[in-house]
Amino acid sequence: MKMRNFLLEDFYEKYEFSTEYLLSQSDCEAMTVDELLNMEPDAKERFMQSWLGYTEVKGGPELREHIAALYESCGTDDILVHAGAEEAIFSFMQVFLSAGDHMIYMSPAYQSLYEVASSLGCEVSPWPMRHENAGWTLNIDALNALIKPNTKLIVINTPHNPTGCLLSDEELNRIADIARNKGIFIFCDQVYKGLEWDGSTHSWMSDLYENAVSLGVMSKAYGLPGLRIGWIATRNKDVYDKMIKYKFYTTICCSAPSEFMSVIALKHSADLLRRNVSIIKDNMTYAEPFFAKHTDVFVNNVPAAGPIAFHELKMPGGVRAFCEDLIQRKGVLLLPADVYEADGDYFRMGYGRKNFKECLNQLDEYLTSR
Repeated sequence: MKMRNFLLEDFYEKYEFSTEYLLSQSDCEAMTVDELLNMEPDAKERFMQSWLGYTEVKGGPELREHIAALYESCGTDDILVHAGAEEAIFSFMQVFLSAGDHMIYMSPAYQSLYEVASSLGCEVSPWPMRHENAGWTLNIDALNALIKPNTKLIVINTPHNPTGCLLSDEELNRIADIARNKGIFIFCDQVYKGLEWDGSTHSWMSDLYENAVSLGVMSKAYGLPGLRIGWIATRNKDVYDKMIKYKFYTTICCSAPSEFMSVIALKHSADLLRRNVSIIKDNMTYAEPFFAKHTDVFVNNVPAAGPIAFHELKMPGGVRAFCEDLIQRKGVLLLPADVYEADGDYFRMGYGRKNFKECLNQLDEYLTSR
């Protein structure tokens, strides 16, 4: 199996840790170990007494119990913990797909959501999102036309990376009904679930559809990427069991300290999500006058949920050149659309960090000095 370079990660490898003002980040504000453990009175003492042995392949029972509490129809035995979301994506694609299968994915997409399938010899078809009225939508009616006799999988992502599009439960149920009628499985990346900052609540796809996998992670909505803990939830026991067997060849199990801290975080899930939503909303409000000032430069594609947006650049010269010049002249990092293999002069902006205002001010200075 040969895989192409991961374009987004290549870009970040080059710039993320050498650029001062990170304005494209997809995660929310992180915290220290001390801050996290202080959420419970005796957590530090218990953490220091943690046993540094192997954990269970499935993930510790207490961790899976707290993850399962996020779901309506999935229990502890439907949760499989992984080392971040990427291992879960890779493992699922490996056990579920074979050469000659056909897969449909929302486009643009995080590259691994279709690249792993392509590397296995699968036929992959993009399901393009639409940019209209200063925002992004997905045409559910277009899905049927993409389905082929060998279609085995539909991959969706909500809240969506990079557009911030949020699929309603009505839309998720429509997709599930189409898949159910055709005998197609669904893999649903929901790593930003909980950041529906308009106050609405939305379902996990694995609660709505019996032949679905929902992907979650501590990295994005919770702002704890350093823990490297992700998970899948599915009621399909065949898929679940195959993913366990495959995990024997990858990580086998996850980090015991990370599992301990993930339990603490999930016990205070509502507080963490409320904190991160507050940061996002505050930054969104701060950005409004910036975009109003620069209507000749940008189209402000306001996201519906999550910490990221996919704005449009109106200046000539192309978005890649714009982003690289911005890095060189002001040390501000934005993410150009071509790392998603997306057409158009779009770029990803992140709203989940506390230093957003400082970063945006640097972008404003760059535009003013041109």
